[in-house]
Amino acid sequence: MADKTPCFTLVADEGDLGYQTQDLRAALEKGTDELKLDTLRRIIVSTLNGQPHPQLLMPIIQFVLPSKSKQIKKLLHFYWEICPKLDENGKLKQEMILVCNAIRNDLQHPNEYIRGATLRFLQKIREPELLEPLIPTCRSCLPSPPTVQEHRHSYVRKNAVMAVFQIYKSFDYLIPDAPELIQTFMAAESDTTSLRNAFTMLQAVAPARAVEYFLSVYDQIANLDEMMQLSVIELIRKESKAGGSGAQEGSLKARYIKCIFELLNSGSHSVKYEAAATLTTLTQNPAAVKAAASCLISLVLSEPSNNVKMIVLTRIAALHSKHEHVLDELVMDILRVLTSPDMDVRKKALGIAMDMVSGRNVEDVVVFLKKELARTLDPNFEKATEYRQLLIQTIHTCAIRHSEVASSVVHVLMDFLGDASNASAVDVIAFVREVVEKFPDLRAGIVDKLLETFPEIKSGKVFRGAMWIVGEYVASREEVQTAMRQIRKVIGEVPILASEQRLLDQAEQEAAAHADVSNGHGDSQLVHKSQPTTTTRVLADGTYATETAYSSSATASASLEAVKAAAKPPLRALILGGDFYTATVLAATLAKLVMRFKEISSEAGTGETRPVNELRAECMLIMTSVIRVGQSHFATVPIDEDAQERILACLQSLAELDNPAAGPDRARVIEDIFLRDTQAAYAKMVEHEEKKALEKKKREDKAQAIQADDLIQFRQLAKKQSGAEVDEYELDLTKATGVQDAAKDDFVSKLQRVVQLTGFSDPVYAEAYVHVQGFDILLDVLIVNQTNETLQNLTCEFATLGDLRLLERPIPYTLGPQSFQSVKATIKVSSTETGVIFGNIFYDGAATTDSRCVVLNDIHIDILDYITPGYCNEAQFRSMWTEFEWENKVNVNTNIDNLRSYLQHIMSSTNMACLTPDAALEGDCGFLSANLYARSLFGEDALANLSIEKVADGTLQGHVRIRSKTQGIALSLGDRITISQKAAA
Repeated sequence: MADKTPCFTLVADEGDLGYQTQDLRAALEKGTDELKLDTLRRIIVSTLNGQPHPQLLMPIIQFVLPSKSKQIKKLLHFYWEICPKLDENGKLKQEMILVCNAIRNDLQHPNEYIRGATLRFLQKIREPELLEPLIPTCRSCLPSPPTVQEHRHSYVRKNAVMAVFQIYKSFDYLIPDAPELIQTFMAAESDTTSLRNAFTMLQAVAPARAVEYFLSVYDQIANLDEMMQLSVIELIRKESKAGGSGAQEGSLKARYIKCIFELLNSGSHSVKYEAAATLTTLTQNPAAVKAAASCLISLVLSEPSNNVKMIVLTRIAALHSKHEHVLDELVMDILRVLTSPDMDVRKKALGIAMDMVSGRNVEDVVVFLKKELARTLDPNFEKATEYRQLLIQTIHTCAIRHSEVASSVVHVLMDFLGDASNASAVDVIAFVREVVEKFPDLRAGIVDKLLETFPEIKSGKVFRGAMWIVGEYVASREEVQTAMRQIRKVIGEVPILASEQRLLDQAEQEAAAHADVSNGHGDSQLVHKSQPTTTTRVLADGTYATETAYSSSATASASLEAVKAAAKPPLRALILGGDFYTATVLAATLAKLVMRFKEISSEAGTGETRPVNELRAECMLIMTSVIRVGQSHFATVPIDEDAQERILACLQSLAELDNPAAGPDRARVIEDIFLRDTQAAYAKMVEHEEKKALEKKKREDKAQAIQADDLIQFRQLAKKQSGAEVDEYELDLTKATGVQDAAKDDFVSKLQRVVQLTGFSDPVYAEAYVHVQGFDILLDVLIVNQTNETLQNLTCEFATLGDLRLLERPIPYTLGPQSFQSVKATIKVSSTETGVIFGNIFYDGAATTDSRCVVLNDIHIDILDYITPGYCNEAQFRSMWTEFEWENKVNVNTNIDNLRSYLQHIMSSTNMACLTPDAALEGDCGFLSANLYARSLFGEDALANLSIEKVADGTLQGHVRIRSKTQGIALSLGDRITISQKAAA
C-alpha cells in the first residue's frame, strides 16, 4: 500500500548509522555545536530509515533546542517534521508543548531568516493541535485590520502567505478568514513573489476573489513579473473550464482572450508557451489558432535547447491535427526551423510542413527546399549528407502528392545522381523512376537528362535503376541511339578483355624497357626482374640443397595491379570490381534497346534490317565481353553462375530474335517479356502503394469522424455532463508525473510483482516488491524475524549481475522477536539486458561472535520493461540488419499449430512490432516470414526475422533470428522467446 504521508525533505545517507541510543544521548548532552549538529543529522537519517529513537526527544528539547546556531535550527525543523509527535493514544505528546513554545519564539525572532525558515517549516506540519497555538503569531507576519502592519522583509511575508495557504487548505477552521486576510494583504503588497504566492492561494481556495484581483490589475498584466503572468494564465485556464452564467461569463471570456493575446508577446518563453496553449482551449477562432501557432513557431526559432524545440514542435503538430487547413499558411514559417543544426528537429519540422502543404503553397515550399538542397553542397555544411537525403525524400513525397511541381524538381534532383553519398543517389533514382511512370508527359525530358548524367554515376545501385528506366521508357530511334552512345561511354572500349590485355602488355613492355635502362646504369636494386628467389629443398637422400630461381612474376603482378588501378569509365570499373549484378541489368537493358529499336523500325515501315543487326551485334559483343572478363584474372572476383546464366539468357534472346526456326510466336513472347511485362509489374506495384496509402488515409479519417450517436458537448452544461472535456494541462501533468500508470498499478498487480526471497521455515523471512520506474529499479524488501530472539546488526546485502548498479549501501538494523523491517534499495539500469539481483541477509545471534547468513533467491529483471514496439521502413531495417553484428538464432519449438497465431504470440512475448504489412501475410500457404522491430528506453534497436513453415504432421518448424548492436539484448530476447515457447507448450 502506498504511504500517504508526504515527503518534504531528502537527506543524504553517509556512513554507518548503527549508533546506540546512549552514545547519541551523550553527544547531545556534552557535545559542542558541531558535534550536536552531526549527531542530530545521524538521528534524522536513522529516523527516516525506521529507527525513530523516541527516547531522544526530551534530550533534544533540553540540550539542542536552546542553541542559537542557524544550522541547528534548520536541522531541528527537519527533525520536528519527521519525528513521531503522537503517543499511543493518538494524542499530541506533552513534550511537544515545549517545541510549540520554541517555534512561537522563532516566529517572533527579529532575524528575518529564522522567522522565514520557521514559516516554511509550518507548511509541512499536519497536526492541528500543534498548529492552533501558532496561528496568532503566524498572522502577525501579515497585515491584519484594523492595524495594518507587516514585516519589513519580503522573505518573511512570502513564506507567511504560503504558511497561511497550507494551514487553511488542510485545516480551514483554524484560519476561517484566510481569503479575506490574503486579499487585504494583496492590496498593500508590492513584492512580486509575495503577490504571486497570495494570488496562487486565492486561485485554490477563493477563485472569485482571484478573479476580482485579476480585474483590478487587468491593465497592468503585460508589465507584471513572469511568475505572476504564469499564475494569471493558470487562473484563466481553470476559470474558463469552470464557466459562469449569462453576460458576465461572456464579458469575462472576452477579457480572458484579450489578456492571453497580450501575453503572446511577452518576453518570457514560458509565458508565451503557456499563453499559446491556453488560447486554443479558450476559443477555436481561426485567427486565435493562427496567433497561437505563430507564437509557438517563434519559440522554436528563438529557443536554443533542442529538447524544448521538440516539445514545442509536438504541440504544433497536435494543433495542426485539430485545425488542419487553418495553419497551412504558416508552412513557410515552419520551414524556417530547418536552420537548426539538429537532425531530429529538422525531421520533425519537415514532417509537420509536409502535412501543411497544399496546392496553394506547394510551389513556395518546393522552391525553399531546392534552395536548402543547394546549401548542402557547401563542404562546410554540417551533416550535409544526412540532411541532403532527408530533403530528397521530402521533395519526393511533395512531388508525388502534387504533380504540378514534379517537372520543376525532377531535373534538379537528377543532378545528385552522381552524389558521393550512395543513399542520396538511391533516393533520387527511386524518385525519378516513380515520376517517369506516373507522369508520361515528362518521360522524354527525364530520359534525356538521365542519359546525360550517366558518366557522373558512381554507384552500382543507381546504375541499375538508371539503366532500367532507360530500357523501359525510351520511345524513339534517336533516344535508343543516344542511350547506346552513353552506354559505350560508361563501359569503355570493347571487347573488355582484349583491351585490358593490351593495356597489360603495354605495361609489361614499359616495365621491361625500364628494367633494361636500369641494368644499363648498373642500378640492379631498382629492377624487380633480376631479383633472385632462394628456397631450401630436401633431396631424395635426405640432404638439403639451395635452389635459386630468377622470375618476372613480381613485375607481372605489379603491371596487373597498375592496370586495375588505372582510371576507367564508371560502369567498366564496377564490372571489373565484381559487381556482376549490375552487369546482368546492363544485359537486360541492351536486350530491351535492341527489341525497342526493332519495334520502332517495323512501325516506321523502313524495312531496313541492317541498323537493327548492327545494334544487335554490338550489344551481343558487350554481353560476351562481360562474361569473358568475368572469367579472367582482370576481375576482382570471378563472375557467379547466376549472373552468367542471366547474361547468357539475354544473349540467346537476341540471337533468336529473327530465327525462323524458332517461330514468330516465340519471338513475340520474348519481346512481350522484355518490353511490357516488367513495366507492367512496376506499374502494378506503384498502383498498389497508392491504394495502400489511400486506405490508410481513409482509416485515419474514419477514426477522426464524429459518429451519429456521439455525445454532444455543450459548454454551458459542461458541469452536468459526464463526458465533459478534461483539462488538457491537467492531462499532460498526470501523464508526465506517472499518476495514470500508478493508478493502473493496483493492489492485485503489485502482488504479482512480489518475489519470495527466503523460505517460510528460515529464521528470517524476506520478500521483495520489484517496481520498475524508467531507468531505476526499486526493491521494497520486507524482512520478518520469525524467531523469539533479538537479531543484532541485521544487514540485507544485494549484488547485481549485468548492467545494473546498486546505489545504496546496506544499513544494519536491530529486529526484535517476531518484528519486521522494511528495507528499500534502488538499482540503476544502464542497458537493455536481462539482469540478475542476488544477495544475503547477515545477522548476529545471541552470542556476539555468532554470525549467521541466509541466502536469498535470485531476482531476474524482465527485459520487456525496457522494450517498446518500434517502426522503421524497409530500407532502414535492411541497413541495420547488415550493420548489426550480434545475432541469436532460436529454433521454433511449440505446440501452436497456426502460423499467424505463433507470430502474434512472439509479438506479445517480446513487445516487438511487425513491419511486414498485413497484405503480405494474408492467405494460408504453409509458410510465413515476417520482420519484427523494437526499441529500448536506451535507444537500442532490436531486429528479428521470423521464418516458419507448417509441416505435414501439423507442427511448426523454423527459426527466429534476432540481431542487435549489443550482445546483451540479442541474448536476452532469445531467452525470452525460448521461455515463452515453453510456456505456450
